[in-house]
Amino acid sequence: MNYTVLIGGAAGQGMDTLSELLTKSLKRYGFFVFKHSDYMSRVRGGHNFIQIRFSDKPVYTYEENIDIIFALNKETIDVHQGRLKEDGIILADKEVSEEEDVLSFNMEEIAKKAGNSKAMTSVGMGSIIKMLGLKSDKALKVMEDTFKESILDVNMDAFAKGYEMVENRFNLDSMEEGRILIDGNTAVAMGAAAAGCRYYCGYPMTPSTTVMSNMKKWSHELGIFTEQVEDEVAALNMALGASYAGVRAMTGSSGGGIALMSEALSLAGIIETPVVIINVQRPGPATGLPTRTEQADLRFVMHSGHGEFPRMVISLRNVEDAFYQTARAFNLAERYQIPVILLSDQYLADGATTVEPFDFKKVKIERSLYEDKLPEGRYKRYELTESGISPRIIPGKIEDKVVLVDSDEHDEYGNITESAQVRKDMVDKRNKKGALLESEIQEPWLIGVESPENLVVCWGSVYGPVKEAVELLKEEGISIGALVYGDIYPFPVKLLQEKSKSAKRIIDIENNSTAQLDGLMREFALIKSDIQILKYDGRAFSIDEVYRRIKEVIK
Repeated sequence: MNYTVLIGGAAGQGMDTLSELLTKSLKRYGFFVFKHSDYMSRVRGGHNFIQIRFSDKPVYTYEENIDIIFALNKETIDVHQGRLKEDGIILADKEVSEEEDVLSFNMEEIAKKAGNSKAMTSVGMGSIIKMLGLKSDKALKVMEDTFKESILDVNMDAFAKGYEMVENRFNLDSMEEGRILIDGNTAVAMGAAAAGCRYYCGYPMTPSTTVMSNMKKWSHELGIFTEQVEDEVAALNMALGASYAGVRAMTGSSGGGIALMSEALSLAGIIETPVVIINVQRPGPATGLPTRTEQADLRFVMHSGHGEFPRMVISLRNVEDAFYQTARAFNLAERYQIPVILLSDQYLADGATTVEPFDFKKVKIERSLYEDKLPEGRYKRYELTESGISPRIIPGKIEDKVVLVDSDEHDEYGNITESAQVRKDMVDKRNKKGALLESEIQEPWLIGVESPENLVVCWGSVYGPVKEAVELLKEEGISIGALVYGDIYPFPVKLLQEKSKSAKRIIDIENNSTAQLDGLMREFALIKSDIQILKYDGRAFSIDEVYRRIKEVIK
């Protein structure tokens, strides 16, 4: 069982409300769900659509073929009709289309009779649920939970009328519910909260904004101070100030905002203050495509900030990974007193999917603060140690111990210096942490055959379509496996070197134009991919495209 419903129209026509109702309802019926949004950067107009795929087994990405199109305008039919399955259905209001192959009726008129023409989407909701052959009870409960009391009755009546207008087409049975429905940005925010983050600041920038809005939503209940600041330059500096004071702190943005943080990123490096930064990627350069997706910021965040200092870069592969890796990032940042940069993208950030509830017992808060008795005399904030990690204390917590930090080069106490020897010692000290950090690096996930002839390599959110494509190809008897990178800098090489020995070809799959992962493989493992499957039109890979393009290159 595997179905996709597409809801399309112009911004402002109620697609978001309908897709939220339908996605939550399908989850309540017990199905595995994946929701994918494709929208333009405008408040009104433009062509936007949302695809909701659901199945009786886990789904990790979207498909190209569609079972039901709910068209709020004629453009949706024109653009997507060719993707309809043979037994698929197009549902629309008569004002949109009365063509023979479109199931149309007066949805807006029905909504008006129910009390409000804007309830037309609830008419559509009722029709879709009925077409799927599902009982109305769980969908009605979702509507009760969603709508305010003042408009609930109107929408419930509109739903009922839409439910009566159509016949069963697919005759589905509900399943046992027990999973949660969550998107990537919410999972990041939840992981940060679970890790003890108590300060988040940022400036709104699509598609990162909902990390901040979620933190704000939970702020009173969880004691998280959130602040929308004047720009991204201020954001990272303020997060560093909170971290200096002993609070676990985080900020985030998309590419252009992260670019503005570059100077403060260097400040984090020289004052050795831990901070977690989320870069939810979108296509650049400059404004680029504000509401689309891409994986083009990997090299940028690896080298952002002037000078040399250690940092860690972790790419998030799915919503579960987003939760657990975000929580892990805070411990790593604090343990090594470095910035940890998380890489997500619009596809993962906005995409909602069903997963097993997160296990909060797996999240451990490890505060790497020096709480034992310090040696007599002045406190050395930047003490030269074998590991390169100096004892960090919270300012004002230990009597007679002053915590000096400075953006200039400094000695062990934090005093400004231009000594050549001290400069060399401090650079070496900071670099030792980078070398030690390599012991923390996790190898990529392995999917498919243990020793494949065809080895796929990818990173981040490409995980979903690659996983499903590899599993399909494996079922066809093809020797194929995939390495999906999460920890990406410092770059793990062990598993790549091991699996590449049996591979006849290495296939690199990325959402960018320059094969940035392939560049890292060559730089750090002296291994080059044979084939590169790249996509950089602002859209994410579907399972169909990955499957097709792999088949083309392994003939």
